[in-house]
Amino acid sequence: MTEDASDNSPPPRRKVHVLGRAIHLPHSRPLRITIGSSLIVLGTFGFLPVLGFWMIPLGALVLSQDVAWARRRRRRMSVWWEKRRRRKGGPQG
Repeated sequence: MTEDASDNSPPPRRKVHVLGRAIHLPHSRPLRITIGSSLIVLGTFGFLPVLGFWMIPLGALVLSQDVAWARRRRRRMSVWWEKRRRRKGGPQG
């Protein structure tokens, strides 16, 4: 069996889509897990300046690329949000 030139190419970079923007994540799985965990832990100190509670959902979103429980929660939330949006007759897209 012959190999295509595309087999030698590196895997595509993972992306997280937030508010219509795509954020590229590192290729390294341990680094992604470290970043996601750090965002969640530091987000618990949201009452301090610079840090914020916004870091918790962002960390969960990063973790959802590699951790099964976070991926299931993200998928359930997106299905719930889509059903809610359609029920209210919001814009399609």
